[in-house]
Amino acid sequence: MNLKTLKDMDKEDILGLLGLETKSSTAGWLAGTLGTFGLGILVGAGVALMLAPRPGRELRGAIRNRLRRTPDDLGDAIGMARDAMTGEGGQANKTY
Repeated sequence: MNLKTLKDMDKEDILGLLGLETKSSTAGWLAGTLGTFGLGILVGAGVALMLAPRPGRELRGAIRNRLRRTPDDLGDAIGMARDAMTGEGGQANKTY
């Protein structure tokens, strides 16, 4: 190996000679993963709306009503979970 070949090498080549490789960042991996997930959500929502058995106006109204009920439904679900966790005496149920 001479000096000219060393000058022509980039970082990846030198690390490869040493048996090493660059480490990908967690932020880069996370951004790619979240981007793919977001794209999947958009495609799925689009397909769901195209295949919906209702006309657009009726579907938008149903979605609007469902979103308005969500806080109430969530509160009911939390209340039922709380009741399930507590026994009849008001103490937490300790059977696992």
